Amino acid sequence: MSPTLVVLFWWLAFAGSHWLLSSLSVRQRLIAAIGDWPFRGLYSIIAFATFIPLVATYFAHKHGGAWLWQIPLTTPLLWLVYFGMTVAFTLLVASSIRRSPGSLVPGAAEPRGAFRLARHPLFTAIALFGVVHLIPNGSATDVAFFGGFAVYSLAGAWHQDQRKLALDTPGYRAFYDATPLLPFTRPGRLQGLREMGPVPIVLGIVLTAVVRYFHPAWFGG
Repeated sequence: MSPTLVVLFWWLAFAGSHWLLSSLSVRQRLIAAIGDWPFRGLYSIIAFATFIPLVATYFAHKHGGAWLWQIPLTTPLLWLVYFGMTVAFTLLVASSIRRSPGSLVPGAAEPRGAFRLARHPLFTAIALFGVVHLIPNGSATDVAFFGGFAVYSLAGAWHQDQRKLALDTPGYRAFYDATPLLPFTRPGRLQGLREMGPVPIVLGIVLTAVVRYFHPAWFGG
């Protein structure tokens, strides 16, 4: 089996197990049978058991398969990648500071800060990570790996919405109606940035600079 297909297999295993275990019927039955915390432990074990082989397979076969595109990484494109990763890290930090009402431990349902930019800042950050890495990485294995982050994150955000709406989670319908699934597609973006404050933005810039500096040592060029 080609490395590209193996990467796709592990993405399907990772995403499929998440969707299955988080579906209402399966989740409720397992929690009733083994309890809430054992269920969370099982969920985490399966996540690690599928995600680690995914990453290991990619790094063992990085840039493998046919090249679907080869884009010269000019200075403007390089700065586009840096900007995209800064936005991703900023949303990642913001999602840690203020929890979503869809989180395991729900936060306030009021759509403030980063939630005016994206309903799911964490999923959006992961999707942006995948998209910007597709610019300089155009082999079949690269596209399967990084494209998987974007597809999984958007599908995961949609799936979480449907589950929370079906459960009639308090406040979630109003939160859902006031926030965008696709980032930066609703009015109120500037207000969201003001409410978010400088800390996530500064940390996003710092994290981007640190990761870029150590990128050759940690991940290769």
